[in-house]
Amino acid sequence: MNNRHKIKTAQLAQQIRKFYEVKKPFRIFHGSTNSTRILSFRKSEMIDISHFNEVIKVDRKSKTAIVESNVPMDKLVGATLKYGLLPPIVMEFPGITVGGAIQGNGGESSSFKWGAFNQTFNWYELVLANGEIVRASPSENAELFYAVPGSAGTLGVLTRAEIQLVSARKYVELQYLPVNSFIEAKKKLEKQTSSQHDFIDGIMFSATSGVIIVGNLTDTQRYPLQRFSRAQDEWYYLHVEKKQGLEVKHWRETTPLKDYLFRYDRGAFWVGKFAFKIFDVPFTRKMRWLLDPILHTRKLYQALQESGASQQHIVQDLVLPANKAVDFLKFSDRELGTYPLWLCPMKVDTGAPFQLNNLPVKSIINIGLWGDNIADYDEFVRINKRIEAKVLELGGKKWSYAHSYFSEKEFWSMYDQKLYKRLRQKYHATTLPTIYDKITVKKRYPIERRKAVLKTIFGLAKLKIEK
Repeated sequence: MNNRHKIKTAQLAQQIRKFYEVKKPFRIFHGSTNSTRILSFRKSEMIDISHFNEVIKVDRKSKTAIVESNVPMDKLVGATLKYGLLPPIVMEFPGITVGGAIQGNGGESSSFKWGAFNQTFNWYELVLANGEIVRASPSENAELFYAVPGSAGTLGVLTRAEIQLVSARKYVELQYLPVNSFIEAKKKLEKQTSSQHDFIDGIMFSATSGVIIVGNLTDTQRYPLQRFSRAQDEWYYLHVEKKQGLEVKHWRETTPLKDYLFRYDRGAFWVGKFAFKIFDVPFTRKMRWLLDPILHTRKLYQALQESGASQQHIVQDLVLPANKAVDFLKFSDRELGTYPLWLCPMKVDTGAPFQLNNLPVKSIINIGLWGDNIADYDEFVRINKRIEAKVLELGGKKWSYAHSYFSEKEFWSMYDQKLYKRLRQKYHATTLPTIYDKITVKKRYPIERRKAVLKTIFGLAKLKIEK
């Protein structure tokens, strides 16, 4: 074990043990967040793990890496690429951390093949709420290993984990497949997932127009090179939008690997465009170039937390059984009219009881629903609740990073509460907040957009910590 990690973990365990001895709950502070819920912490009631951010070891022979929980995606990718290796699933936002993606939810365009991010790990190291340091794997503390994914840090503090890796390539070869309906999009997704691709996702720009994108790792540039990561490059979704209705139905191009992996970083898919509308700034390529430093996801999340503006935007990811996805898309079109919509097929995993891709079906599709400004707070809450009700009706689940208004009964209708309570007793976690406590919105915050933008520009936007 890396000596620095050993020392940090021992110190962390000592801190946690002190909370346990007085039966005092605590929350985990990561230093950053990719949640859209407004987060605030009390210094006397938190454990800081922001310094657990090292890639400890990359092993070329076994194709594995040992990483600390607060390592972000871009750092993980940078470390593994030095060895010609790559995580099988890389979340599209570079600031998403290993621990956040395991204990929250994590998936991307390779998830049709690999499942959720946690399915690529061999073992976890955790500090339990009583200060005990344990390892969990399929052969050691197996119940804990399978329960950690989706548990939102409520069964213990994740400190270290071993991830499986695959061989990397220099480029991703992209193919754009236009579609003209929700049904065609679903059929094309299903057809492509049965083919030998590395990546598959899609964007619907309306009920009658969208594009399915498939990608394959390659070392050869056979088609025109397209970049997405530089300030002068077009935002990825705007580039894809131009592929609608192509006469050439199988348009192809090549993009550098890292450009593809973090292709949605600039503009946070398309959520960044709403800022232009709110501040009455022309949504032009020149303005996107000028404002590029504050239009990457790390900065946008800082502004979102600082401003409270997430209380005015529908930002939800929903996982639906594939045979119910079209029903949800029709509901969204009829009642919300929000576009674009992101489509991402995922592999089912029935082993992790609290993970969102644990559904009793053969195939599932993630739908990203990220909408425009809703000024009326009551209407904002009503729409979120309507979405939640529809997801439950169709036998789906929603990602835990977003605003959640489920009643406790509704929430536990999706998960095994009896098992959860038993595991919290077994692993001494009853003093920690529950999953429901952590993800449910209980408070309304003031909205201060202009002040937040200025603080973000000057690097002053931070998570709220009260004394």
